[in-house]
Order: sequence, then structure tokens, then C-alpha cells
Amino acid sequence: MAAVLVLAAGFFALFVNGSGRLAVGLTLRPMVEDLKWNRADIGSAVAVFQVVSAIAMFFAGRLADRVSLRLLISSGVVVCAFGIGMMGFVSEPWHVLLLFGLIYGVGNAGCSTPTVGVMVARTFPGNTGFANGFVTSGMSLGQLLIVAVLAAVLVQIGWRSVYFWVAAAHLALLPLIYFAVPAHSGNGSLAAQVPREGMSLREAARTRRFWVLIGVFAVCGLDDFFVTTHLVAYAEDSGVSQLFAGNLLAVMGLAALIGVLLAGAFGDKTGPVMPTIASFVLRIACFGLLLIDSSTISIAVFTLVFGLTFLVTAPLTVLFVRDAFGMKHLGAISGLITMVHHTFGGIGAYAGAVIFDANGSYAIAFAIMLASSVLAVALMLMYQPRPKEGPAMA
Repeated sequence: MAAVLVLAAGFFALFVNGSGRLAVGLTLRPMVEDLKWNRADIGSAVAVFQVVSAIAMFFAGRLADRVSLRLLISSGVVVCAFGIGMMGFVSEPWHVLLLFGLIYGVGNAGCSTPTVGVMVARTFPGNTGFANGFVTSGMSLGQLLIVAVLAAVLVQIGWRSVYFWVAAAHLALLPLIYFAVPAHSGNGSLAAQVPREGMSLREAARTRRFWVLIGVFAVCGLDDFFVTTHLVAYAEDSGVSQLFAGNLLAVMGLAALIGVLLAGAFGDKTGPVMPTIASFVLRIACFGLLLIDSSTISIAVFTLVFGLTFLVTAPLTVLFVRDAFGMKHLGAISGLITMVHHTFGGIGAYAGAVIFDANGSYAIAFAIMLASSVLAVALMLMYQPRPKEGPAMA
């Protein structure tokens, strides 16, 4: 029963966490038009969020190896609720930099995939991929359900109310986290059985596979946050209605729900390499599609196909780290990899805004994302899993 509660807590933490980060993408165009800003003003705040949350995720991962996960995750939720809720009162670009970029960025790290992933990996050592795929599907389902509701709120009430609703959803998590998440690191019979040997971060950084993973996750972040920040605005620029464009993120969440569950299940059986390669091959195809056609049908197809790949690497991160470097420093190493993912996500979000402001089009940005996905496939083909018999330093 305790294991089921842990799974539920992880699922709902990411259910709310994932949708909160997408609120800025959903409200980007109405905020810019209402406040008379440039898209780069919002894009820069997203970039700051990505960098701040990325750095904070590394430290959150280190803390997850050492302190109470209940305290760490609940603290993150409270900080998130404050930062995202106050976004409803912004009037200057620096307000967004402070509230979303800095405060929400720090809180997000405490209740995101590195800490939740460590909690789940300890509780489900035999089915780590599928269990992490299940909790990560909370991000997808949150994107489907909560973002669909927020799109309606946006149309009926206005963009400021979107942030109030997201803050309330964060606060509603606190009772579940208190009763379900273990108070101390390593509590529970299943967690106690997990072997805790493995490489340190310094030892891992001396291996080639570590730097291959860094490159692949950098590309993944670049793609992910460019799309989530700019897809709605791109669709509206292409003539799609505001309500339909807002619901594209919800549709992408439905596709992502399928993608993360399949990736987690196949990752347990075949290892994380093949699901990762497959996801980037699909990205190459869908970015190429929008470069040749921006019709409503093509945008819808892009949303479904990219959605299948969105979040795929989240449940695979702990599999890569566990298999390549062991469990002892799972939080620190997975936190660092996630830090790189989010840092390059900030670059993708900001670069998309700058490219649009300079050219009035996202075409160059889509071409860059296509090329980066080709690079990720090449890197994954170079990846050599650690031999089963020992931690070879290759």
C-alpha cells in the first residue's frame, strides 16, 4: 500500500508541475498584446526559469540522495504556488523574470523529475522504467486536462486568472505529499533492498557515455521548450483560433501520455537507447513537416507526433544513470543531466523568441531544431552501454 501511495504522490506532483510550466506558453500572445511587450520579454523570463530551475535541479538531486523527500517535494510545491500565483499581478517584464524565472524556477526543482524519479526508483527497483513512465505520464495527463481547462479560462476570464488556478492546483497537492511521501530517505522495505553502490559524479564525468548523454539531453531540452513555449503562438500566427491553438498543448499531452508509458515499458525490456533514438527520428520527421507546410492539418499532425516524443527522456533518465553509473549518486547525476536539459531548454525558448522578433517567422528555428535532432540520433548511435559485469570506465 505504501508503494502505491508513493506512486500516486509522484503522479500527481508531476500532474500539476508539468501543466504549471506550460502556462506561460499558453498565455504568451495575450500577455504580449495586453502589456505591449515583445515576445523576447517573455522568452527571456522562460530562459531564466530554465537556467535557474536547471541549476536548482542539480542541487535538488543531491539533496534527494541525503534528506527527507517529503520536505524537499512539499517545499518545492509551496514555492511554486507563490511564484506562479503572483504572475497574475505582473505589469513589468522584470516581474516575470523574478516570479517565474527565479522563484518558480527554484520551487520547480524541488518537485520535478529528479526528486520524484529518485523516490520512484528506490520504491520500484525491478520496474524502474515503467514506474517512472507512469508518474511522468502525470505531466502528460496534466497537460491534457489542466491545460484544456486553462485554455477555457483564458478565453472566458483572461490570462491573469490562468496563474491563480495553477497556484491553487499546487497547494491542493500538499495533503497527499504529507501522507504519501516517506519522511526520511530510504524508508520502506523495498527502498532498503536497492543496492546503493555506483560511481561518483566525478567518476561518471570521466566516461564517454556521460558526455554522450549530456549532448543528447541538451538537444532534447532545446527541442522541448522551444515547442512548448512557441507552439501556441505559432499556430495563432498561422491562422488557427485561440481556443484551438490553446488546446494543442492538451492534445500534445495526450500523445505524450502514450509516449512515456511506451518508453518506460520498452526501456525496462530493451534498455533506454532504442526508445530515445526512435523519439528523435520522429522529431526529425515532424520538424521537417512544418518547414514545408504550415496548414492547420500539418500543425495538428506535428502536435500529435511531437507529443509522442515529448517527455520520453524523463522516465529514461534514471534508467540511463542507473545502468551506466549505479544507484549511489542517482539523484546527483540525474539532477545534473536534467540541469543540462533545462538549461538548453531556456536557450531554445529564448532563441525562438529572438528569431521570431528578428524575422517575423519561426522557419529558421524549426530548421535548427531539425538539425539538432539529427545530431541527437548520431550521438545515441555512438552510445555504448556499460558492460553488465562491471563499471568499465569507457
